[in-house]
Amino acid sequence: MSLAIVHPTALVGAGAQLGQGVKIGPYCIVGDRVVLHDNVELVSHVSIDGNTVVGAGTRIYPFASVGHEPQDLKYHGEASRLEIGERCVIRESVTINPGTEGGGMLTKIGNECLIMASAHVAHDAIIGNNVIMANYVGIAGHCQIGDNVIFGGTCVIHQFTRIGAHAFIGAQSMVDGDIIPYGMAVGNRASLTGLNLVGLKRRKFDREAIHRLRAAYRQIFSNEGTLRERVEDAADLFKEDALVQDVVAFIMAASDRPILTPRNGQSSE
Repeated sequence: MSLAIVHPTALVGAGAQLGQGVKIGPYCIVGDRVVLHDNVELVSHVSIDGNTVVGAGTRIYPFASVGHEPQDLKYHGEASRLEIGERCVIRESVTINPGTEGGGMLTKIGNECLIMASAHVAHDAIIGNNVIMANYVGIAGHCQIGDNVIFGGTCVIHQFTRIGAHAFIGAQSMVDGDIIPYGMAVGNRASLTGLNLVGLKRRKFDREAIHRLRAAYRQIFSNEGTLRERVEDAADLFKEDALVQDVVAFIMAASDRPILTPRNGQSSE
């Protein structure tokens, strides 16, 4: 069993817990309460602190700041946490903050996420598995991001926003409303531009299921009746379809943000 490898210029707190095969490169700083699971690598110049747990196989690149106090004036030193999943890649100058008392005390990032250079994940955000954030993406506090979401470069996501699984957000978008699962959004302010059909096909979703999802999308975002009425109709018409029910449940759930809709009020699908 291999032991952790710590560069002589690195500073590691006496209470830090290092798994087997951990590599801590030059000039890294690791706080007393940090837990690095097996085969985590801090390439160099990484600063990681707080009640932070990093999952096995995750790699963090130079000048990332992970687990330091959140950028929230309501934070008063509470012992909140940050959890980062397994096999994530966190690139240069990324900042990730722990939770706060007002948001559940936890920021969490799932497994196999790619967070590119200079992106930011704020306090109390919950990020799913296999999420990709391109350069300079900003995720504000309390956001909830589903599995397999992809963000183009320089996106900004308003606090408390929910983004459903398999959604795609185009580059330079400012998102101030919730995005349905499987949806695609772009713009400043962003609007819903259709379904993430490319992503669905790449992930080998059933062709007939995609056709049913498109039909439900056209119904939900038509101009007849209210949104709630259209969602209830879709729930009844496609009651056996898992993808459509994902969208229905997402829209019907309580939220602090509005649901993004197509800009012209009509479906583009």
